[in-house]
Amino acid sequence: MLSRRNVRIKIMQVLYAAQRQERHELRPIQSHYTQLVRRSFELYLLNLLILQRTCEYAKQDVATRKVKLRPTEEDLAFRATLATNPAILSLTDNKDLSRHYDRYRIRSMTDADQIKQLYRDFLGTDAYITYAAIPEPEAEDTTKVLLALYKWLQSQELFLTMVEDQFPLWQEDKSLVVGAMKKTIKALPTEEEFAKDYQSNSEAVSEFGDVLLRFVVESNDQLLTRITPVLQNWDVDRVAIIDMILLKMAMAEFLEFDTIPPQVTLNEYLDISKLYSTDKSKDFLNGVLDRVLKELQAEGLVK
Repeated sequence: MLSRRNVRIKIMQVLYAAQRQERHELRPIQSHYTQLVRRSFELYLLNLLILQRTCEYAKQDVATRKVKLRPTEEDLAFRATLATNPAILSLTDNKDLSRHYDRYRIRSMTDADQIKQLYRDFLGTDAYITYAAIPEPEAEDTTKVLLALYKWLQSQELFLTMVEDQFPLWQEDKSLVVGAMKKTIKALPTEEEFAKDYQSNSEAVSEFGDVLLRFVVESNDQLLTRITPVLQNWDVDRVAIIDMILLKMAMAEFLEFDTIPPQVTLNEYLDISKLYSTDKSKDFLNGVLDRVLKELQAEGLVK
């Protein structure tokens, strides 16, 4: 699920925390990285469970309407299609997904009353009204309403409260999780072990992320020695912490990953600096990394 961009950001966050806490040992730093990666998967699972439970509440709604002393015509005509369609049933009946929920204790992160409120509010949307009016919804009708539901959820303060109470860094992973959720919804009904595709054990996490993190931590002094002379009029102690971390990461990537074009690496870190550092960081990093790269290429260390 995680791309190299996501991995770079998480490593930057881990290295920043380590520096603030004055931790230098590799093992605890690696442990923190593993935790951040796992939390991204847990966040995806929570988003999926909220969507699933909101739909499943339709079955309880049907039961409540049926036991009314004086049910209305609307009550009698109401169908739990939002819960009984093949797409949602494939989640409800998925034992492997259920095990993931249990393993990461995702169910405890949701509140029944909040799910009920989200469900009731969604019933008033045009997307649901249109879907409910279809006598026999096709698969594409269900996909459309589920995508609409998930988009609508993201605009609800109640949904954001549920998510951010458990994952304060929701905004950091939002685009990643939203993309994974859309992919999941479009693939429904899904196979038993589909969740494995979203676990963070990809090449980006291990073969790229683990190697990059280890290289930066173990070669910290050498990287700093290489960077310092290139700073010219800048005092190394006055360089912003994030900027220095990004410089080390970029240089490590230049040296360790010859399959990634240096210009791609350079552009990636400039983009990250725009999001996480100061207004002047992009130009500063661009100048320093350009000089570092030329030196490494002149020495034959980088192609």
